[in-house]
Amino acid sequence: MILLTVFVFIFILGLLVFVHELGHFIMAKRAGMRVDEFGFGFPPRIFGIRKGETIYSINWIPLGGFVKIVGEDGSDTTDVQSFGNKSFWRRFSVLIAGVTMNVILAWVLISIGVGLGLPTVIDESTVLPRSAVVKNPTVGILEVEDNTPDESAGLKPGDAIVKIGDANVTSIQQAQDLTRDHAGNATVYEIRRGSEVLDKTITPRLNPPEGEGALGIALATVARVAFPWYEAPYRGLIIAFNLLWGTLSAFGGIIVGLFHGAKVTEALSGPVGIAVLTRDVTALGFIYLLQFTAVLSINLAIINAVPFPALDGGRILFLIIEKIRGKKMRPKVEQVANTIGFLLLISLMVFVTIRDVHKFSDQFMHLFQRIRNIL
Repeated sequence: MILLTVFVFIFILGLLVFVHELGHFIMAKRAGMRVDEFGFGFPPRIFGIRKGETIYSINWIPLGGFVKIVGEDGSDTTDVQSFGNKSFWRRFSVLIAGVTMNVILAWVLISIGVGLGLPTVIDESTVLPRSAVVKNPTVGILEVEDNTPDESAGLKPGDAIVKIGDANVTSIQQAQDLTRDHAGNATVYEIRRGSEVLDKTITPRLNPPEGEGALGIALATVARVAFPWYEAPYRGLIIAFNLLWGTLSAFGGIIVGLFHGAKVTEALSGPVGIAVLTRDVTALGFIYLLQFTAVLSINLAIINAVPFPALDGGRILFLIIEKIRGKKMRPKVEQVANTIGFLLLISLMVFVTIRDVHKFSDQFMHLFQRIRNIL
């Protein structure tokens, strides 16, 4: 599981960054800019093939890709194919292409998921289109409260309750009744997590805190809802738009919280936090992994669109300022601003990573113990 998680994490991160850079590359070529190199992964280089004016390279660090566009840093102003010598709209199209490609990737992944069947919460009030196909309804766990029997037993959101004791569970009401009947007694709960079937011994509470229930979990009927292939792109587009809008609203809430003194960094996760989430989602199965990758792609698009130096949004902001002023900005000014922005972003990433390591310290200690036992 450890090796699988590492592989999946590297693959997802590499896919998101590579698709982002592919967008820049395609639009740079269409805009008539000279691209010196388009690389998969990061140097050192394994090998490269020159085709025309561009070197297409494969590199050792498989975490995405990069594009070297002539004059992108403002250093070359004589070459007619230089980034800086192209029109406002051509430069804008190149800068916005990475963000656009990440949104398109999310749409494609969600559309595939819609065709295969996305996990969906359904109840008696849920009205589905006639073309929808409902597969494998289960009693799923949506949320696990802190300091509850389920948390200590290691249950996680996304798990499905298959059996309680000797009884098969087919409805939420039945799960609640059986749990109530076994209150105060150690009971075996058969749980399905992705392709795994786990037995968890849990003792439901006799007198739980008000509003929590004997286990302290939120249950729902979860089924995979699929649509015909010809409907999948359309419905995937709607879901992708809603996801984009919801994520934008969440980012807006974070910014508003910043002005109200909230601890904004608590809502952020770095590579360590994403790696832990990757492990949990991988255990749930391929469909959940598709959704997770789509969510990350949307987040990457929005973050890159933020008008902050060193990000695509910051470079677009400088481009707009240049358009308003009617003359080009001094390359040195933009370079200094991007360098400062890059250092600030790296500092934030280091801070969030340290916090994530502390947050998941128990899990890391368990991981190191497992690695030592294997060795």
